[in-house]
Amino acid sequence: MPQLTIITITYNAEKYLGRTLQSVATAARLVPGVADSIEYILVDGASTDATLQIAERYSLILSRIMSEPDHGLYDAMNKGLSLATGEYVWFLNAGDEIHDGQVLSRLFHAFESQADVYYSDALFVGKNGESVGLRSEVTPHSLPKKIHWRDFALGMKISHQAFIVRREIAPPYDITNLSADIDWEIECLKRSKKTEYLPFILCRYLVGGLSTQQHRRSLLDRFKVLRKHFGLLPTLWNHARIGWRGVRFVATKKKSRVNT
Repeated sequence: MPQLTIITITYNAEKYLGRTLQSVATAARLVPGVADSIEYILVDGASTDATLQIAERYSLILSRIMSEPDHGLYDAMNKGLSLATGEYVWFLNAGDEIHDGQVLSRLFHAFESQADVYYSDALFVGKNGESVGLRSEVTPHSLPKKIHWRDFALGMKISHQAFIVRREIAPPYDITNLSADIDWEIECLKRSKKTEYLPFILCRYLVGGLSTQQHRRSLLDRFKVLRKHFGLLPTLWNHARIGWRGVRFVATKKKSRVNT
């Protein structure tokens, strides 16, 4: 059984898939012997562009390529989970990258602690690969070094691409909810007996995903997720807090720019 399964979801991702596959290939090459401990699965939604041709160029690192129609991102992610055989699973979607060449060696060393969940900050990058900043700095979401599922009362504390979970505790995603990633992380943390913060950055996260493209529905679905875990009245109150936090965050950023 491989120690880590990396799962990449694609659909017509020819513009960005290469950077993801190359980052994994480079990181694995820099750590002798680590390739034998990694399973890499690509789940494609029957792309009509050059996505599959690009994937074939990386057949030496891809353990399996599945391409068939699906019912959206989270249906494809569930397929990836069902195919995975690794002890831990890590989702890196098209355009996302392993942060640097030291990540895998540091990650496999961290696995010696046998935690159920590992997490870190994520570096946001634009479409051209330019750095936007750490998620904990460019969004209102601070990242505590000790985290509990109740810390998600004000939204998603950890970037999905910076969240690695033991496969046996990972539930399926709710394919009807655009904020299913928040629900999934909360469920994983509820089941985790040991959760560990990683003092290094796991990934470069390409901004502008599905929930960004369908922002209004994503917000409504986030409310459903938080109501499920925290109750109606606390969620109504917490959404007021989310709004106020956002206003303060924007004001602070504007003030900082003026002062500089």
